[in-house]
Amino acid sequence: MGEKPKVCKAAIYCRVSKDEQNPKNQEAILREYANNHNYSVYKVYTDTITGSKSSRPELNNMLFDARKKMFTLVIAWKLDRLGRSLKHLINITEEWYKVGIDFVCVSQNIDTTTAAGKLTFYILGAVAEFERELISERTKAGFYRDKDGVLRGRKSGKPVGKRGKDDSPRKKSGYYRRWENDGKKMGG
Repeated sequence: MGEKPKVCKAAIYCRVSKDEQNPKNQEAILREYANNHNYSVYKVYTDTITGSKSSRPELNNMLFDARKKMFTLVIAWKLDRLGRSLKHLINITEEWYKVGIDFVCVSQNIDTTTAAGKLTFYILGAVAEFERELISERTKAGFYRDKDGVLRGRKSGKPVGKRGKDDSPRKKSGYYRRWENDGKKMGG
């Protein structure tokens, strides 16, 4: 008689940055992946918080459960959903490795149960960190000079960042005024 294949207990980690985004899209894909590979889903951990935050409640809960060996595999959508930097990603996965937990990143085809998967993990993690640093540098540079070299942002005393909601009354557009005037002329 043949042996039954070993069922792997998997944790699913989903993260979105904004409340308007729906983590259910990630969860559905990751659950399907788990089902297709005969993995039993232990728990789904979902954070709605920016990835740059070092403390994320559900990630912390997942790390706590990992230390208790509640699962043997973590499945995530993308590397940037899990870690905020290459160092952070490596620290997390090394901690998992010590307790016998593997990592799969579905969209980037990373599976740390293989040597090729580990190499891909480190390369893509480094590229993701580099990209975040470039975005940060560009944003900071934009605070000081615009594309024409004109002083803008903090040093010029102008507010920086996302503008607040403008609730001031609006003038009617030209199209609307013309339509309104034409309607009155036509007896409307």
